[in-house]
Amino acid sequence: GKVPASSILASAPSDKNLDAWRESGCRTTHCNLEVLQESTLVFLATKPHVLPGVLQEIRPAVGPHHIVVSLAAGVTLQTLQRLLPAGTKVLRLMPNLPCVVQAGAMVFARGSGAGDGEAALLKSLLSSCGLCEEVPESYINIHTGLSGSGVAYVYLFAEALAEGAVKMGMPGGLASRIAAQTLLGAAKMMLETGEHPAKLRGDVCTPGGTTIHALHQLEKGALRATVMNAVEAATNRACDVAED
Repeated sequence: GKVPASSILASAPSDKNLDAWRESGCRTTHCNLEVLQESTLVFLATKPHVLPGVLQEIRPAVGPHHIVVSLAAGVTLQTLQRLLPAGTKVLRLMPNLPCVVQAGAMVFARGSGAGDGEAALLKSLLSSCGLCEEVPESYINIHTGLSGSGVAYVYLFAEALAEGAVKMGMPGGLASRIAAQTLLGAAKMMLETGEHPAKLRGDVCTPGGTTIHALHQLEKGALRATVMNAVEAATNRACDVAED
């Protein structure tokens, strides 16, 4: 709700990729240069291997008034700055899937040409899509392992929670809804209280109660170590992709 749809111009090679933009009331084109001519803030949302060609195409039209934000995984600020005119205001953004329901987790890093004003503008615009934090660029691959891929870890855990309830006799649809609401509520408490998750977990446990018995089983299954290994593996893979 921060920008009128009519102020957005989207470019893509095929009409198929533009249908959703048109349905939202945005203007569309097949000409990338047209976007540069009519816009100040430009988002580059391409596959990593496509981006260098796009940068080469738009480079002649990029001026000091433009703010260029790349969403391409693995393409560093150094590479972006090398392929664009010297001094271009460049930022690198990494979102995650829940941005589509305004509950995303996004981090961004700024290049040498981008100042506090550009960072504040980006953060303000993206705050409507969820949590948005400025970080050192070295954190972006970690964010990919933690949050970009982490959404899938949570879905796997939610599926397991619901299947446990199904095993004990609850209908699957109801179990899935309760599992989702349980995750939502737990996350909201973390964000709103600011408490460490270990403290909140301890608050749920009563001596000899159901929760501590369940947590013992999770510890025997090495849940924490397995999740830490998953974040590490995804982060390392993101670094490998960047090097490729």
